[in-house]
Amino acid sequence: MTATTSIIIVPGWRDSGPGHWQSLWAERLPHARRVVQDDWITPTRSAWVSQLEKTVLAAPHPVVVVAHSLGCIATTHMGPEAAAKVCGALLVAPADPERRAILSDFAPVPYAALPYRSIVVASSNDPFCPIRLAGAYARAWGSEFVRMQNAGHINIDSGHGEWPLGWALLQSLEGDHTGNRPMGGYAQASSAAA
Repeated sequence: MTATTSIIIVPGWRDSGPGHWQSLWAERLPHARRVVQDDWITPTRSAWVSQLEKTVLAAPHPVVVVAHSLGCIATTHMGPEAAAKVCGALLVAPADPERRAILSDFAPVPYAALPYRSIVVASSNDPFCPIRLAGAYARAWGSEFVRMQNAGHINIDSGHGEWPLGWALLQSLEGDHTGNRPMGGYAQASSAAA
């Protein structure tokens, strides 16, 4: 990763523990910053989005967001000032806050186009978000869409430690930080362990 972008890692509900690809990438990327929430168990939208915005605005370079689960939804709730600093976002296994009462403060999910290039990665059998909903998010946000087969919640429980496919997607975002609008392309990933 170059020094011209700042990588901001945005974990989801209950944080991303040791061995999770977000944690492994944070160790690999010395200049990455990880958003730390005061309350990982009972999240509120205002607190989570505020902490995310502070982290983004404090970054020394244009930002590439690397979000998982509820972190994806928090990212889409950012206000215009913080969003303007983002040049790309990798949004992995977005949550469905309407399906879990404890996450309902994040509903409704914004359905406006994001002002930066974004890639949504979702799994055909994610227990926390149906693939059709993830596809609807991607269309609404103007995101490229990568559909993985039987990859669960794309976390440590589904066997995604280092997760090379995600790393390659991050490199594609990080290498193209011109702020251009996304192409809205769709891709299929056939391997759950990719």
